[in-house]
Amino acid sequence: MEEASLKIFQSQVLLPFTLENGSIHAFLGPFIGQNKKKFGNYLLPEDSSMLPFIHSTKIDLALFGDTTRIFRAFPPIKDIHSAWLSRVEGSMHSLWEEIGISEFIQLAKFDLHLFDPQMLLSAIFFWNRETRAFKFPCGFVCPTLLDIAAITGLAPIGDRFYPDVFEEEIPVKETSISWDKKTYLAFINAHMGKQGTPVSTLEHIAFLMYWLSACVFCTPSLQVPKYYYMQAQALHSKKKICLSKLLLASLYICLNEASESLFREWTLESFWTTMVASIMAQRDSREEVFSNSNLHSSM
Repeated sequence: MEEASLKIFQSQVLLPFTLENGSIHAFLGPFIGQNKKKFGNYLLPEDSSMLPFIHSTKIDLALFGDTTRIFRAFPPIKDIHSAWLSRVEGSMHSLWEEIGISEFIQLAKFDLHLFDPQMLLSAIFFWNRETRAFKFPCGFVCPTLLDIAAITGLAPIGDRFYPDVFEEEIPVKETSISWDKKTYLAFINAHMGKQGTPVSTLEHIAFLMYWLSACVFCTPSLQVPKYYYMQAQALHSKKKICLSKLLLASLYICLNEASESLFREWTLESFWTTMVASIMAQRDSREEVFSNSNLHSSM
């Protein structure tokens, strides 16, 4: 391989190539060269079903041309979504601050459909379902509670949530929640109060159910399931449940499923990979500056 091409391949995440019929494919990079090839790690178990990128049967890269499809589980910034959030926040902001979810709710105000598709694609192929970690050349890397705290502002500690033993203040059978209005838009229209009226207890619980479904756990069905009622009521009752642990567990499940199918919606995983890449880039920059300063001082 020519030296110029090798330098390019060593810096690219995806290495494109074209077949004789004109179809475009890609290898997972970067290419480190045969002379630097390392043998596999036989100490930790690996899933033999996880084939390398080159042996994957088919990957539709056109998927990354429509970011809305990948992030479809996260609600876009629409007027009705923002209007309900602003309405409830005006009355419940102090409560959200008290239970530690205020910072996380602020993420629902921003457009999160921007990400690096190559980084997401490559990160998923480094995920090992046996070790529950990304297997990078630098070692094993995995999301932690500290990552959740840094991205969402949720506390890494808190009370464990037991749905079966939680004492309901308002039994689910006595609520006026419209359970037949499950889609996001229908749910908001059915439960958002009129302008100028106070936010009721049931409206706040309904909003928290919507937030948990659409913005926290990103339900693939794009609906508000009934099983989030208990958790929403616990938050309304100022129970400081450890939401960060539940979110981290959901992230690991999502990564396992995404490694089997690239058509899984990604939300928090994209934040985490972006943050880690930024930290590593800053660290490399600092090391380069430190190395140059030592070089000048020695001269």
